[in-house]
Amino acid sequence: QVQLVESGGGLVQAGDSLRLSCAASGGSFSSYTMGWFRQAPGKEREFVAAITWSSSRTRYADPVKGRFTISRDNAKNTVYLQMNSLKPEDTAVYYCARTIQPTLGTPWVPTEYNYWGQGTQVTVSS
Repeated sequence: QVQLVESGGGLVQAGDSLRLSCAASGGSFSSYTMGWFRQAPGKEREFVAAITWSSSRTRYADPVKGRFTISRDNAKNTVYLQMNSLKPEDTAVYYCARTIQPTLGTPWVPTEYNYWGQGTQVTVSS
């Protein structure tokens, strides 16, 4: 059973930066695409970013392009989300997830992922 644990969230001001981490344990990590999603109150969960197992491909949602960077360290079974120039609209619970099966792609739909962390809250004040 794969377990994913996010950390690094917090309360920051607009324009600040945060780095989220997601540590995986209990199963395979290095062969799978990893993704970050977020969910704001009253809204559906939305895709943020994804990275293939080799880090050769990444995908970002339009609202975060140029501000967020996803990366991974397979030796540490950890995926990261560096968030710069944060905006109040980035406020949400952020989740990391692992794809259902090994893939060379970077899927953006939540149904392509079957292991999820518990989430970490990011709050950006204006």
